[in-house]
Amino acid sequence: MTVAATVMAGVAVGTFAVTANGASRPAAADRQARPTVVLEHGAFADGSSWNGVIERLHADGYSVVAAADPLRGPHSDAVALRSVLDHVKGPKILVGHSYGGSVISQAAANDPQVKALVYVAAFLPAPGESALGLTNKYPGSTLPDALDPVPCTDADGTTGTDLYIKQDKFRHQFAADVPANQAALMAATQRPIAEAALEEKATGAAWRNKPTWDIVTAQDLNIPAAVQRFMARRAHAHTIEVAASHSVAVSHSRLVADVIEKAAQATR
Repeated sequence: MTVAATVMAGVAVGTFAVTANGASRPAAADRQARPTVVLEHGAFADGSSWNGVIERLHADGYSVVAAADPLRGPHSDAVALRSVLDHVKGPKILVGHSYGGSVISQAAANDPQVKALVYVAAFLPAPGESALGLTNKYPGSTLPDALDPVPCTDADGTTGTDLYIKQDKFRHQFAADVPANQAALMAATQRPIAEAALEEKATGAAWRNKPTWDIVTAQDLNIPAAVQRFMARRAHAHTIEVAASHSVAVSHSRLVADVIEKAAQATR
């Protein structure tokens, strides 16, 4: 079942209404019954990209963990995320942004404590698919021309390429609806992704057997909206579409928090 909505200039239209929660904090017993929200950032970002979402979830009584994504490859990154999931006891809602969607799809497989998945402008790959292959499925991504490739050497001596977004192109490419001063900070603190990570094929797809929500970003220049819609339909996700850039968790933190809470409430 799909719940569709379009959010324009901060106003929700359709069957999914974005509303602020009441000012009063929930009772302690209710907070303890709620799942922990585990957030996985994507490429060209870090855990601070979730700050606005975390503040709103905390205000509404949720415990939150923003995991550090190594951005080396879906398999190894999923192993790293699994260590976080194993440490967090009790039920969890797992949220992935961008490339982080590839990671949560693999990390959540066969984990009964992950009660729902929330994808935020993210990849939902099927086994055998890569982030790069999905990006190119439909036209619209301008990311290749914005990239700054940097040769790197790993700890084991192997060489590869790290990908950054050029700082002078970062806001237009990644965060067009974020204030310029904030986007400049994001550009300076971005974390690179291994080029090979975007080419590595997925081996798991937890969205096939877990309740799934998906925020599609209609003004995304990284993952074309047509690609996001294709993946959301295939996953039978509860879908919310918003006129936002790839950095929707920054520009529309209330919307993202509301969708996460909706997933948490629906799976309790």
